[in-house]
Amino acid sequence: MPLTAPVLNTTLARRAPTQTGKVRDIYDFGDRLLIVATDRISAFDYVLASGIPDKGKVLTQISAFWFGRTRGIVPNHLIATDPAGFPDEAKAEASLLEGRSMLVTKTEPLPIECVARGYLAGSGWKDYLATGEVCGIPLPSGLRESDRLPEPIFTPATKAQSGHDINIGEAAAAELVGAKVLGRVKDLTLRLYAEGAAHAESCGIIVADTKFEFGLLPAAARGVPADERVLLIDEILTPDSSRFWPRDGYSAGGPQPSFDKQFVRDYLERIKWNKQPPVPSLPDDVIAKTRDKYVEAFRRLTGHDLA
Repeated sequence: MPLTAPVLNTTLARRAPTQTGKVRDIYDFGDRLLIVATDRISAFDYVLASGIPDKGKVLTQISAFWFGRTRGIVPNHLIATDPAGFPDEAKAEASLLEGRSMLVTKTEPLPIECVARGYLAGSGWKDYLATGEVCGIPLPSGLRESDRLPEPIFTPATKAQSGHDINIGEAAAAELVGAKVLGRVKDLTLRLYAEGAAHAESCGIIVADTKFEFGLLPAAARGVPADERVLLIDEILTPDSSRFWPRDGYSAGGPQPSFDKQFVRDYLERIKWNKQPPVPSLPDDVIAKTRDKYVEAFRRLTGHDLA
């Protein structure tokens, strides 16, 4: 069965997005934002020439699932996912927006990524090899790549406009957001990770690590202390913001198979792309396998078929 064409760019009634990221197009409607997840895919800090059909739908619908499931832990910015509840300008594009967009409350995003790590992988593994620590947090000696940590840890990072985010310690993060706000988002990060990891494991998925973003309710709530104005924003526990491993194939001591764009990274390494423009296109089999992994993660976690 042929794949549908990916959605790589969006417009609303000839209106360009207010902001365009690697994956999402954002439209500003005053105190609300319309966030549209395209099918763009990035690797090694570049958006590739090919997209992954339905990837944006997977990211949006997994996030909506988790936003609903975690409201008891922290309020979030989600208002609506049905285009019928969107501003009139967006309703005209309902067929494009269906399943891949969300209307959200506009917040003042905090300038840090809030990362929870339950396993030793990625930059955490590299940090541990060099120092025996991860982001300044000492860990037991003798751990292997992909080992489960004694307990989940909070490792904040700065948000990079281009390139990789940079891991920082809690003291540096507190200088950026304030000690009380940092304490609040650290607690929320670890609680959200515990909730997400437990549910995912029951679905056959290990959440090795994940990142959350938080924002503050804006000026109308200025009389309320900042740490009480925190909302969970952006995406949550998706294959793009998390390291998902199949539980039945887990074996510590090296890298693990994953539910994200590993097929893409492997292909780009195989063709020896120099990670500089021009960016390559992907062959159909790599596109199809990557889509299958995203959709499989969605089905396992939510118990539903992709809409």
